[in-house]
Amino acid sequence: MSHADGFTRREILTLAAGVSAVFTFAPSVAQTVLATGTGGKTMQTRAIPSSNEPLPVVGLGTYRGFDVSPEDAAYKPLPGVLRALFEKGGTVIDSSPMYGRAEENTGELLSIHEPRSPAFLATKVWTRGREEGIAQMEQSFKLLQTDRIDLMQIHNLLDWQIHLPTLRHMKEQGRIRYIGITHYTSSAYEEVEAVLKAEQLDFLQINYALDDRDVEKRILPLCRERGVAVICNRPFGGGGLLGRLNGKPLPGWAAQVGVKTWPQMALKFLLSHTAVTCVIPGTGNPRYMAENAGAGFGPALTDAQRYQLIALVE
Repeated sequence: MSHADGFTRREILTLAAGVSAVFTFAPSVAQTVLATGTGGKTMQTRAIPSSNEPLPVVGLGTYRGFDVSPEDAAYKPLPGVLRALFEKGGTVIDSSPMYGRAEENTGELLSIHEPRSPAFLATKVWTRGREEGIAQMEQSFKLLQTDRIDLMQIHNLLDWQIHLPTLRHMKEQGRIRYIGITHYTSSAYEEVEAVLKAEQLDFLQINYALDDRDVEKRILPLCRERGVAVICNRPFGGGGLLGRLNGKPLPGWAAQVGVKTWPQMALKFLLSHTAVTCVIPGTGNPRYMAENAGAGFGPALTDAQRYQLIALVE
């Protein structure tokens, strides 16, 4: 099938999404989505400090999972990933120009989503130079197929002094709603802390996991003090955390907090920190998206439960 056959790119994507939904949400997966629900209750939200706007606590990271070609088999489940996110009450979708096709695929799939997508779109600027930054952000608007981006972040603090005035101007224009910075490693915390103290920001996206807790010492308390929302990237650590926990029995109290799997427990641990606003585990699998979203339901962990998990990992 090609454009010569009378189909537009949008029509091809719509057909592809429809077909993939049949396979992506086969009965077993659909049952998983329903089974991890909470009797019709919506996902918990946390207020964005700078606006008091409620934000669902579990979102979606598009690194790797959405960096695929529409011709690849890995593309077919992606409409189901978005469907699982929205059906569970999530809205946050985080991307970046450094994630290959992720922005483009996100924009295309949201453009055909029915009913209208409730997405809270977050992306990043990741280049040096004022004009280069503006050009890259304009490209993000185009790829995401939107006139307004909810959150624009300076990726890994790259040339942040140059980009921040541009972001503030775009926010004044109403083209972006919130501004923030990101990083993914504790070696950058000194610079992150300095920027948070010097500038008024809406968001910080930072690495935080059950086996990667350095952010608890100074960064999270500072964000609470400065009124900065926190998005947690790398919520499963560097990749070894779930492997170490897999096969171990969940604590006996897991069901009391609505947790059925270790990924949910790892996310619930992060969300039990009061400075955390949202977690964004990445996936290209609808079943995993539904499972991850389950962490946004049920009671928070107590301090004793958090300490028990830390001891288990250590």
